[in-house]
Amino acid sequence: MEKAVFDTNSSTEQESLHKNLEKMSFAEILTAMNEEDKKVALAVEKAIPAIDELVTKALPRMEKGGRLFYIGAGTSGRLGVLDASEIPPTYGMDPGVVVGLIAGGDHALRNAVEDAEDDFNQSWRDLQEYNINSNDTLVGIAASGRTPYVIGGLKTARENGLLTASVSMNEGSKIAEAAEVVIEAVVGPEFVTGSTRMKSGTAQKIILNMISTSLMIKLGKVKGNRMVDMQLNNDKLVDRGVRMIMLETTWDYETAKAMLIEHESVRNAVKVFNK
Repeated sequence: MEKAVFDTNSSTEQESLHKNLEKMSFAEILTAMNEEDKKVALAVEKAIPAIDELVTKALPRMEKGGRLFYIGAGTSGRLGVLDASEIPPTYGMDPGVVVGLIAGGDHALRNAVEDAEDDFNQSWRDLQEYNINSNDTLVGIAASGRTPYVIGGLKTARENGLLTASVSMNEGSKIAEAAEVVIEAVVGPEFVTGSTRMKSGTAQKIILNMISTSLMIKLGKVKGNRMVDMQLNNDKLVDRGVRMIMLETTWDYETAKAMLIEHESVRNAVKVFNK
């Protein structure tokens, strides 16, 4: 019987460095996973110049009203949607400024729709619902770097004058060929062979955090190191906002809280104090 051979051209598909996982104790499993996870930050560090290139090019577009779109399938798509969904509450930004799209639509957020990623043209059709234009930026996310849904979207977007970037965990991938800015964080084989929800997913989350956070800072949504435009959706966030105001003013807690509630953001309340 012919022996199975893993795709050695794709680091995310190479066989795990750890053998006989089912024979390990919990402590051994957790320790080995942690050892693998330590490699992620170092892999992302090497990608910082490319991430810097992307955000530097994206900022002037966003200052002119352009938006940031993420596209992906499976875990990659879910991470893009997650990052986009956290921008409005964290920075008070309109939900349409950073948008995440997943192959298979919202149903795919909670359910596996694995064949949705194979449609080369679907992502561009999905993007048309947002009247996407040349001021926008499209980031395609795929651990393998070979997802047709992502490749097709990047290729067509680039042809239409959008700024495009690829995020993958393999060097020289197909999505890299389709994008203007190439972000590659080669994390190596997964602890469970081929399970890219692990190290690859962690690397993707870190990279998306870096992209969106740095852009929000440069778009003026952070003052000092504080989220001065965050939404006040629960008691914890109101309390955080009150304490931010107290650090910037001479108001006591009750006064700061009253002003925060009246003016609906830390930024606006502090402006009143500084008048």
